[in-house]
Formats: sequence, structure tokens, C-alpha cells
Amino acid sequence: MVNFLTMYCIIYYEHILSLLPKLNFSDIIFSMSVPKQRHTKSRRDKRRSQLGLKKLNLVPCPNCHTLIFPHQVCPNCGYYKGKEIIDVLKKLTKKERKEREKEIKREKTEKAK
Repeated sequence: MVNFLTMYCIIYYEHILSLLPKLNFSDIIFSMSVPKQRHTKSRRDKRRSQLGLKKLNLVPCPNCHTLIFPHQVCPNCGYYKGKEIIDVLKKLTKKERKEREKEIKREKTEKAK
């Protein structure tokens, strides 16, 4: 004799099988995966230790002495390795150019002293 629970399981299983051809993949909801074990605070902090800010490696420009990144053209004076690479004054307006030329002259006179 088959008990009630077995009959119910068989009927339920047949019901599910009858629904399968009607299901679309859009109806099925996929859940996200969950980590098996919790990560400790020290493990989290060790991972985050690389995210901190690092001190910038700035060097003074040999021409105008403003701080710049090494091996880069100076954005202030346009020089690299003692040669003018970018004409900085060319991009400025007439009024700004005069002010900048005065600054350059003043810096050269201070440098000479």
C-alpha cells in the first residue's frame, strides 16, 4: 500500500514536469552567489592597504624651479632638459603674455643674484 505522502510527491512532481515547457528563462530568477566563509577584519584591511595615497615624487624644474614630475616637460616654462619644447607664451593673450614676460625677467634677475 502506498502512503499518502508518496502519492502527493508523485502528483506534485508530475505537475512541475507539466509546467516546464511553459516556463521562459526570463521567469526564472537567479540568485547571487554567497561567500562560504566570512573574511576577517585583518584580511579586509590587508587588501585595502594598497588603496592609500602615496606621496608624489616631484622634482624642481632646472629652469624655473617649480615642482614637476620627473622626465616631463615643465608646464610653467615649457622646458625639458634645457631646451624649450613648448612655447608657453604663445597660448596666452596679449595682456597675460606681458605679465608673464615680466615674471620671467624678474625670476632671471633674482637667479643672477
